[in-house]
Amino acid sequence: MRISANLGFLYTDRALPDAIRAAARDGFDAVECHFPYDMPPTDVAAALAQTGLPMIGLNTIRGAVQNGDFGLSALPDRISEARAAIDQAVHYGAATGARNIHVMAGVTDGSAIAEDTFRENLAYACNAARPHAISILIEPINHRNVPGYHISTVEHAAAIIGDLNLPDLRLMFDCYHVQTTQGGLINRLETYLPIIGHVQIAAVPDRGEPDKGEVNYPEVLKALSAMGYHGFVGAEYLPRDTSARGNLDWLAPYQAI
Repeated sequence: MRISANLGFLYTDRALPDAIRAAARDGFDAVECHFPYDMPPTDVAAALAQTGLPMIGLNTIRGAVQNGDFGLSALPDRISEARAAIDQAVHYGAATGARNIHVMAGVTDGSAIAEDTFRENLAYACNAARPHAISILIEPINHRNVPGYHISTVEHAAAIIGDLNLPDLRLMFDCYHVQTTQGGLINRLETYLPIIGHVQIAAVPDRGEPDKGEVNYPEVLKALSAMGYHGFVGAEYLPRDTSARGNLDWLAPYQAI
């Protein structure tokens, strides 16, 4: 299995180009980001070229985090901001060769107008990203960590993807969030494999390295491989110790699956 280091959580003690180089030295197969926008994309592209690691994806900005924003694209009164964030992500993604952009929905009241706004902004994002061969991802996020996030179940995300019927709109299947909200990881991976664009892992419930907790990730990844998944698996965890990358004893065995 090819494993991607999520640089939103790992190697955060150094600048992004140096984090990319560190991930390569530690044996990761790819990298992915949350919000890389403070770093010039030329510097990131140079580090990617030097290491040979692909950039799997990045996120649209969250908005005014101090005011509780966790994404903008499902907020009916923030459409212009949401589309500016999408444009920013597409520009940065194109400059760094990113394969995916996660469009963050945000915290909403779950209303029909919020749903319609999200769907309209996703269509906008797909149209903007398509010329650059970038896919758009949506991710169910659990309400324990982000109360009120607009999509919290795989089924909701799948309904959006099915209704919009856009070939470049896909599901980010974060096993940590899905297990926290719903469980049934292997069954859901199998059911929704045709629309999955990326998979992420972290321990449940502490979100540490994916080697402890209630999820048996070796078995999940073996099942995922047997299903024919050929993408990367993102290591999006918060290290349990005080280092910037955590304990990587799990990495090589997972890559051997």
